[in-house]
Amino acid sequence: MTTYEKIDRAYDAALAGRVLTHEEIVELLHIETSSKECDYLRERAHEASLNLTGGGAYMWGAIGVDYASCAMNCDFCSFGKAWGLIGDEKIYSIDEIVARVGEYVADGVHFIVLRTTQHYSLETIAEFVGAIRKAVEGAYEIVVNVGEFGLATANALYDSGVDGVYHAIRLREGINTHFRIAEREATLDAIQHSPLNLIHLVEPVGAEHTYDEIAERFLGAVRYGAYISGIMARIPVEGTPLGTQPRISDEEIAKQIAVLRLSGGSVVKHICVHPASEAALMSGANVAVIETGAIPRDNALAENKWRQFDCRTARELFERCGYRVIA
Repeated sequence: MTTYEKIDRAYDAALAGRVLTHEEIVELLHIETSSKECDYLRERAHEASLNLTGGGAYMWGAIGVDYASCAMNCDFCSFGKAWGLIGDEKIYSIDEIVARVGEYVADGVHFIVLRTTQHYSLETIAEFVGAIRKAVEGAYEIVVNVGEFGLATANALYDSGVDGVYHAIRLREGINTHFRIAEREATLDAIQHSPLNLIHLVEPVGAEHTYDEIAERFLGAVRYGAYISGIMARIPVEGTPLGTQPRISDEEIAKQIAVLRLSGGSVVKHICVHPASEAALMSGANVAVIETGAIPRDNALAENKWRQFDCRTARELFERCGYRVIA
């Protein structure tokens, strides 16, 4: 079977709802990024995305709630206490958060994401969500990206107005991080057995990671019922242990996005990319991230939008790629 035929088979599987096997995913990931076969892979993934989503795209508006040192000291994260990169801490108030949510919703953002460091109070986050729901009207979804919790807390978060949770077992968890995989899995179990939706990207992807690792982590997200997956690149931050290691190229990210789009069938409903690029959106991604506040991929607070990627830019990018943004 030729590479083109294997791509067509993956396309047919995606539309039929069949999740690809580990071996099939790795085989597609090994397609040379600069080849004609890769161009075809990306074209078919884009076609599949438009078919599976009805051409609908979503903006993901993240707010980093606390710009503060974190004792977990992940090798890729600027918040690590051991790296000493955080100067004056900044903890956003509920009024500041509500104002930023209102701005996002007015700009057509569908997923509002509150992101905190590992040990930030979950009770406070639940209070914030309740206040946001009262202050900002709209059919947006609220997602939290927080620390570990059990089923009772998952249900409490849902009752407070949370729709979904971003939670991931990161690539090389327990090697480039100090987290115990069993604890991360316990939280994923709690989410799966609650009414909350799971968002689990493959991240943070760097040149050091193998295609076997990427396939394994994606299939792990599928097993836990993720309805959004995708690729988040590792962004080198000077002063962190991985800060001297380069970021993978937009073309490599786009290829990986294409493979994940064709690998998840209709089980994984949406594919997200961060940072966004036209190449990735033309390769199967239909969710793009805009973020502000505390950014673990930077050593400075982003009072405006990170790297000037705002909602207008994201909307224009989606429209160029044949999508319509769903607010």
